[in-house]
Amino acid sequence: MAEKLKIISLGGLNEIGKNLTVYEYGGDIIIVDVGMGFPDDDMYGIDVVIPDFTYLIKNQSKIRGIFLTHGHEDHIGSIPYLLRSVSAPIYATRMTAGLVKLKLEEHRLLDKAQLITCEAGNVIKAGKFSVEFIHVNHSIADAVAFAIKSPVGTVIHTGDFKIDPTPIQGGMTDLARLGELGKKGVLALLADSTNVERPGFTKSERCVGESFDALFRGCESRIIVTTFASNVDRIQQVINVAARYGRKVAVTGRSMENAMKVSVELGYMSIPDGVLVDINQIKGLPNNKICIITTGSQGETMSALTRMAFNTHRQVEIRAGDRVIISASAIPGNENAIGNVINELYRKDAEVINERNRPLHVSGHACQEELKIIHALVKPKFFIPVHGEQRMLKTHSKLAQEMGMDPRRILISDIGKVMELTPNSAKINGTVPAGKVFVDGYGVGDVGSVVLRDRKHLAEDGMIVVVVSMSSLDGSVVSGPDIITRGFVYVKESEGLMEELKAVAVHALDHCSVEHCTDWSAIKAEMKNDLSNYLYKKTKRNPMILPVIMEV
Repeated sequence: MAEKLKIISLGGLNEIGKNLTVYEYGGDIIIVDVGMGFPDDDMYGIDVVIPDFTYLIKNQSKIRGIFLTHGHEDHIGSIPYLLRSVSAPIYATRMTAGLVKLKLEEHRLLDKAQLITCEAGNVIKAGKFSVEFIHVNHSIADAVAFAIKSPVGTVIHTGDFKIDPTPIQGGMTDLARLGELGKKGVLALLADSTNVERPGFTKSERCVGESFDALFRGCESRIIVTTFASNVDRIQQVINVAARYGRKVAVTGRSMENAMKVSVELGYMSIPDGVLVDINQIKGLPNNKICIITTGSQGETMSALTRMAFNTHRQVEIRAGDRVIISASAIPGNENAIGNVINELYRKDAEVINERNRPLHVSGHACQEELKIIHALVKPKFFIPVHGEQRMLKTHSKLAQEMGMDPRRILISDIGKVMELTPNSAKINGTVPAGKVFVDGYGVGDVGSVVLRDRKHLAEDGMIVVVVSMSSLDGSVVSGPDIITRGFVYVKESEGLMEELKAVAVHALDHCSVEHCTDWSAIKAEMKNDLSNYLYKKTKRNPMILPVIMEV
């Protein structure tokens, strides 16, 4: 039996975020991206969501390297959690490596990590694989696609990309190299599906700069700009326009300060002399000489813009007439949070300008026509859409079929499914452990679906604790039952209901006594059932009920 190439997604399929793809051939494994996801609204108390690393931990002796396409959290965010269990060299471009270094320092893992900096055009040998870095455009500097060669054939993994003919730096996506590889023969293409539902082309980053120019020109107010901290080119354009119109630039927000520090150190951002000032120095400047760049484009609770809007920022408070420019689109699920911040800004008589008013944000992902160009250049034998929810993967499959791809040569997979490729076949065969692992504070994976279900129950219905003291000699009730509630009703206004609940609990205890029931678990169950039934009839609510029996 000839060895097959296995491709396994442990994240990034049928979801947005936590991208992680495993390539396995013989006794060698390489990993492409180790991203994290963000919690849904019903994941109470969860900070981040990471992939299930069980398969990688089990096969860690086979791992030859971790390859990163770019430095966004949904592609590098879970690296510290993986490195706690697995040791492997990390290959990344300079900007990505800079951001990973910051993350590893924060988790005190930098000493044990082996971080190797590469650039577009480099080819890395990793066991039976060789991985070529190919330059692409995205909303962060130094993004790459990979050409992954194995004895079975070449696989192109695009990562997140778009085709921008006029980028701020770094040149256009290397279509020539993709075309060369296409001519030599490509076994499979794994392509970004994020924007596949949008027709046409994604606009160039440069058109945002023109909007900034129009908004800065002749403006006498303070200007506050918020955008994604990782979008170095966007921040560079704000700095350029501010310098052009004689404004000093102050930066606030930890992630923004970190990203700028890395970008300046590595030469991805150039700040004219005398333009950047400390946030504490802006008080002495006239309004028309100030530009503040801040985090908070997604309405995050602790971000600098939110704190400014709600008067909890130490250095900056919003004044009437301030011009606030939101240079970002809402990530699905964040609309309410952003709406709250915008309403608060309006309450303070600030002028808020976002992408509804003029082009202030462009996507970093390819639209339909760009995806068609990639399909036409690469001419893959098999196609695997990735990085998207089910509807996006299906739409991308349809687009490939419009380009002449045989539907039998398209694989729509799911996380944990094993895709097996030979030079002439591709099929899904078997599964490995995969899913969501929840991070809550320092705890990784100790909050599962049962705990989340309890948290949801508590959030929706509150809880009632029934405390009874019973004699260890004859099982008689010594004191109680006492009723304690949290998040159910306001006790002072519901004393009648509390007395009724006590009576129900006493009745349950009497029933157990008559039945000569001395098993505490059975007594607790009796109290819980009676209280639950009574409360539902009385209030149509179903709080969590915790009976506690103390032995005296």
